[in-house]
Amino acid sequence: KEMFSFQGAGRESVTKAILISHFYDSRDGDIPLRRQGIRVKTFISHSREETIALGERIGAAAPSGAVIAFKGGLGAGKTTLSKGIARGLGIEEEICSPTYTIISEYPGRLLLRHMDAYRLRGDADFEEIGGVELLGVPGSLCLIEWSEKLPESIDADAAVIEIEMSPNGDRRFTLIGGWMEVLIP
Repeated sequence: KEMFSFQGAGRESVTKAILISHFYDSRDGDIPLRRQGIRVKTFISHSREETIALGERIGAAAPSGAVIAFKGGLGAGKTTLSKGIARGLGIEEEICSPTYTIISEYPGRLLLRHMDAYRLRGDADFEEIGGVELLGVPGSLCLIEWSEKLPESIDADAAVIEIEMSPNGDRRFTLIGGWMEVLIP
């Protein structure tokens, strides 16, 4: 464990948090995004501002064609993190949860495709609405909330962000995926 600080993309935002760097061991029944021995980083956010600052770093560093699969319960912070990612992409438009629209798009440095699988029954629904064709397209970044409902649609190379809430309101963000590993020292 170590303490660290970083500045958010586009504005000064100093955050102190606990960083835990470890190796991920796959679990039975998990979506096929997990590969034994992948190095992951964990960020503890103590506020909405810290969550947005983390998102800004992710958005600023995201490569063209990247897919990020979010896992986390209701109110975990998926949409708040998405707002920060949008800021990091230079998007000024307000980001809303796409629970009812399923897919929302926002132009920025990369075209942000914000998807929500909460109301879908699974992979067949996602394919039927054309979601699979939007994943990994050059010039875009796809964020998928409730990705655990789409185990067959999401490529094994997708980055994953697992979000857990603690009783005191802190959020634990576990970043899994090669390009995200460099975001937190």
